[in-house]
Amino acid sequence: MTTTSEPKAESEAPTRRGLSGSLGVGAIVLMVVAAASPLTVIGGSVPLGILLGNGVGFPALFAASAIVLLLFSVGLAAMTKKIPKPGGFFTFVGYGLGKPSGLATAYVALLAYTTIQVAVYGYLGFLLSTTVAGLGGPEVAWWLYALATSAIVGLLGYRHIDLSSKVLGVLLIGEVLIVLALVAAVVFGGSAPEGLSVEPFLPTNIFSGTPGVGLIFAIAAFIGFESTVIFRDEARDPDRTIPRATYTAVIGIGVFYTLASWGIIMAWGPTQVVGIAAENPGAMVITTTLNYLGPIGEIIINTLLITSMFACVLSFHNVITRYQYSMSNAKLLPGRLGDVHSKHLSPHFSSLAQTAVAGILIVVFAILGLDPVLAVFTWFSGIATLAVAILMAATSLAVIVYFARSRSDSRPWNTMVAPALGLVGLVGAAVIIFVNFPFLVGDVNAEGVPVFGVVSTVLIGLLVVCIGGGYLQAYLLKRRDPASYEQITEAISG
Repeated sequence: MTTTSEPKAESEAPTRRGLSGSLGVGAIVLMVVAAASPLTVIGGSVPLGILLGNGVGFPALFAASAIVLLLFSVGLAAMTKKIPKPGGFFTFVGYGLGKPSGLATAYVALLAYTTIQVAVYGYLGFLLSTTVAGLGGPEVAWWLYALATSAIVGLLGYRHIDLSSKVLGVLLIGEVLIVLALVAAVVFGGSAPEGLSVEPFLPTNIFSGTPGVGLIFAIAAFIGFESTVIFRDEARDPDRTIPRATYTAVIGIGVFYTLASWGIIMAWGPTQVVGIAAENPGAMVITTTLNYLGPIGEIIINTLLITSMFACVLSFHNVITRYQYSMSNAKLLPGRLGDVHSKHLSPHFSSLAQTAVAGILIVVFAILGLDPVLAVFTWFSGIATLAVAILMAATSLAVIVYFARSRSDSRPWNTMVAPALGLVGLVGAAVIIFVNFPFLVGDVNAEGVPVFGVVSTVLIGLLVVCIGGGYLQAYLLKRRDPASYEQITEAISG
């Protein structure tokens, strides 16, 4: 662990064009939660969490995850006040644990966002394929739709065309309303086959099946909430707005997912829901909506599910291209990735590179004959979740170390107690996810015991390579270009 560094004074920092604005808590929460695509979670993660995880007890894992992440957010909010930069995990880890750790964190973040984007491409390709075929259109392989979608996303990224906050807000409101309407129909319609109960929150159900796998899907649902800190320069009152937006996002997401997943289980009944999920997990939420809200509700949720996933992959595409662009300017990635288009003012080479990576992965999945939901979406959501758990744990540790050394904040709950509790929870979650990862990809022996086979070893190996590669590059850069090394954290922070 290296000595904690302090943010540079304004006079020492490189001159750059800054962002400004007056975003309030509501606007930031809307953009962050909308980009996180809540309907994708309800349609994708919930059925798989029920099927592959702890069955009826899956909703309780959303609540448990929200508590851990809320503790994590306390330290994150304290750190944003002392390091006023619109960065991500890498910024805080860089200041708290040193530049090499910050660089390793940047590569792990790239892996996390790339894999979660590819995972959603798989689910979106499946959904488009089944929807078009169901409407009487031609039967086209899921991966062709995924490639077409990635090309459109790449074009938008090349031209720097983003979905505006207003469009994202409208989509989010539509997603939330249709899910709440479904839950209301289950609760007040009187047609729940086994009535309403608290079965999902009983300890016997919470710890049934493989809760470690369920935890993967629960934590994955929260990926993206931490990006509230990215809007620091555009917030009305950053020291107040960013913490409030972060807490609101975590609590809102946790309550919504817990309620929605409970409603889906009640819609089928605790004794039947696992079997229903096994029949067709990719279409479970659509079928549930058809049963309770009729054909119109089915059309609405199917449409919103597609637009929700598109907004999700576009959002992650823009995040990845920004990471690559910033890392290129810090001399950590090839120089062309830092080029800006003369007309569109976009990181166009970075967008092309990210689109090419996504396209190549989709083609590889197609050649291997992977199922778009049970393999592509499931496996790569899993590795992304493990990566994010590690990133958050590292950030919690960085918060503790930073304040212990700088003593710039005397509040023990904000700088020590809450971050430490969050660290324990996140390390525990990462260990549980790691141990159960073979279950997620089907690497089990004849007795059903998880073993690290080819698939699980390769996926975990990607994470190890990113961490090791970050430390190795930091070492080499420090020897060959000390000036660039000293600017790593500043350069990537944007």
